[in-house]
Amino acid sequence: MNPLVSTMDVRGALKEAMARLRQGQVPSHTLAAELLLMHVTGRERAWLYAHPETPLDAELLERYFALVGRRIAGTPTQYLTGKQEFWGLEFHVEPGVLIPRPETEHIVEVALERIGGLRREDASTRGKGLRIVDVGTGSGCLAVALAHEWPGAEVFATDISAKAIEIARDNAARHGARVRFVQCSLLEPFLGGDLFGFSGGGTDDSASARPFDLIVSNPPYVPRDEIEKLPRDVIGHEPDVAIFGGADGSEFYGPLVAQAARVLRPGGHLVMELGYNTLERVRPLFDAWSAWKHIRVTQDLAGIARVIAAERV
Repeated sequence: MNPLVSTMDVRGALKEAMARLRQGQVPSHTLAAELLLMHVTGRERAWLYAHPETPLDAELLERYFALVGRRIAGTPTQYLTGKQEFWGLEFHVEPGVLIPRPETEHIVEVALERIGGLRREDASTRGKGLRIVDVGTGSGCLAVALAHEWPGAEVFATDISAKAIEIARDNAARHGARVRFVQCSLLEPFLGGDLFGFSGGGTDDSASARPFDLIVSNPPYVPRDEIEKLPRDVIGHEPDVAIFGGADGSEFYGPLVAQAARVLRPGGHLVMELGYNTLERVRPLFDAWSAWKHIRVTQDLAGIARVIAAERV
């Protein structure tokens, strides 16, 4: 390490890291510098700025600038720190799961609006009687957030990736969320036997044969031929299986809409995230069925169609 670097205080380390990250064309370089220093020091942001002259030892500085170098090389900050906030909760993330995005919180918002009338006043039994499944759970952020909002609900989460199930289960345990996990594709285990039966598939225990009240999903929706348009900290870092939705980005929507129509109760709701420009391909999937009504689209803060929701007839 450069001898000058080994003698830095908090202010100097931040200033040097910001300069390196800016030169490396890292987006939000100031935030990245702060988060990485918070990570290696175990301190909050307020502490860093309240103690700018605190000296940092050489070993800590070496670890810090090693992380800065990895960020410049393209590794997402969240994979370097191992965490990302979602819905006010901190989630563990690592390569193998998609990093939760703020726009995905719109799914939780729409779900709460759609099912809000079924919530209970008692905090411990809020959501009692609800049966929910998160399809393609990844880090478990949607399932855990909904279990946090409705602790009395019966919540399931599915994912085709064993690694994702492992990480999601850990996140559920961290937050004391009661979620049962199934490694599978979409809703397949819930389609067997009778109409609303469940034939196993790796849940922590068996589920009752009842239809769902709510299905949520953030499916892969990036067209495969748009790979070159994605940021470098996505390609080669976040899992392809959680990103790409076939040739035009809509590969998973059709099967999910069809399966949801089979396992939702009448009056139940399907809420899915949309990718950029996928609405024109996804909306007709609902219109082609007589199973759906009250189809609504929610835009994000940038005015992009972000969530589509529909009610089972």
